[in-house]
Amino acid sequence: MSLLEITDLTHSFAENRLFRNAAFTLHAGEHVGVVGPNGAGKSTLINICTGQMIPDSGRIIWQPGVKVGYLDQYARIDRDMTMEEFLKSAFADLYQLEEKLGGLYDKASDGDPGALELAAKYHEQLEQRGFYSIDTRIRQVASGLGLLSLGLGRPIRTLSGGQRAKVILAKLLLQNPDVLLLDEPTNFLDAEHIAWLAGYLAAFKNAFLVVSHDFAFLEKISTHICDIDNQKITKYHGAYSEFLKKKTFLQEDYIRQYNAQQKEIKKTEEFIRRNIAGRKTRMAKGRRKLLNRMERMEALQLNEARPDFRFHTLPATSTDHLVVDHLSVGYRHPILSDLAFTIKGGQKIVITGFNGVGKSTLLKTLVTQIPALKGGFTFSRQVTIGYFEQDLVWEDDELTPIQIVADAWPSLEPRDVRQRLARCGISSKHAVQPVGTLSGGEQAKVKLCLLTMKPCNFLILDEPTNHLDRAAKESLQAALCEFPGTVLLVTHEEAFYRDWADGIINVENAVTHSKQISIKR
Repeated sequence: MSLLEITDLTHSFAENRLFRNAAFTLHAGEHVGVVGPNGAGKSTLINICTGQMIPDSGRIIWQPGVKVGYLDQYARIDRDMTMEEFLKSAFADLYQLEEKLGGLYDKASDGDPGALELAAKYHEQLEQRGFYSIDTRIRQVASGLGLLSLGLGRPIRTLSGGQRAKVILAKLLLQNPDVLLLDEPTNFLDAEHIAWLAGYLAAFKNAFLVVSHDFAFLEKISTHICDIDNQKITKYHGAYSEFLKKKTFLQEDYIRQYNAQQKEIKKTEEFIRRNIAGRKTRMAKGRRKLLNRMERMEALQLNEARPDFRFHTLPATSTDHLVVDHLSVGYRHPILSDLAFTIKGGQKIVITGFNGVGKSTLLKTLVTQIPALKGGFTFSRQVTIGYFEQDLVWEDDELTPIQIVADAWPSLEPRDVRQRLARCGISSKHAVQPVGTLSGGEQAKVKLCLLTMKPCNFLILDEPTNHLDRAAKESLQAALCEFPGTVLLVTHEEAFYRDWADGIINVENAVTHSKQISIKR
């Protein structure tokens, strides 16, 4: 049974067309991973499905009565509620039914003959819908997403942005909708909780659409892949690895057919040109009619803006580049305490730890965005830092990428600005759009473009891969491998750093042991 049917979908942002007569169908029980290049329209598709965005044209038809659950990380919620109260609100209708049940028992004790019979029906409904196992279900999901260790009695106002997003996701999973719509759910999860979510979704009995650039995650959860590319939506059966093989084969086959058609068109046009006024004019006119009626294949736009990141490197020695000495970081109160470690020049070090433990706070302290609470750290005099912040925040999100880069480097000619952006995967169309209208991946590429232009020998990167597509991740990975300077990286994607990292700092040890942190090889 189809739960969702999309037909003749066409939508554009300014002159950037995302969809043209696209179609898609979601059936009951299908687990669909949504993929495509940055800026292709993945998040736009989710917003269209939820009704948050109205397309230029097309029909979006949900089966009547279908319960849709959407992960809105920025939803307004009562910040004074505890996590437990918020999670229990996923079962509000069952608690209301239990309240009615209590009222019926009161009526029955007063001699109402029909109350007991109705109470029995209500009790059966509560049992069938798992009311009496709510606490167990909440603890299972909260534990899987790393919330249980925070304490379910903790007020939501005390949570970090990532922890708050986890709580919203947990409630959504507990609601068990007919269709789940998740846009980049792994961005605020660490490796352990991504693995738990992958197992949960793989066993999920209902349908879902999940946008993600974490392809190992998609491989585990998907029975189908929805590929958004070239203004079309193509649905493939199978996991992500199967999709890659099928898409490559179909693209190669399409290119062969397109080239064969182009060859036939040129041959026919040449025949018409040579014979339209000669003895074979009748034949030439006939072929011209056939040519006019031909359904012409469109050229595929392949890797139109594949990034090629190259960092501008300053020289440095292999002496100690960073020494952290009994450092405590946080805002009003320490999140991480008594940190101590040393990073030498040229080392590539990854910081790991569960979400909300304070990894980003540590980086913000090291780049002096926030002050240290206790202890200190020292960078070598020869160090020049290049910093990538994961938050996609701009001083003016109405500025275009061209204006942003030109303002940062006013000595550059306009042509050079465009070339720099193109090298980092920003197409000519996106280069002239307000940066706030771009996808998360495109915005990340603009930030990386600015970073590649700054001479440095110590890169500090906070979750740079969160929004990047496969091509951009591969390019960034290659650039970091080739970078001769020092790298300090926070990321939850082990596959991204596994082959080139020199060491790992697990800051969870600072929480559990409060002693010097070792760099593991």
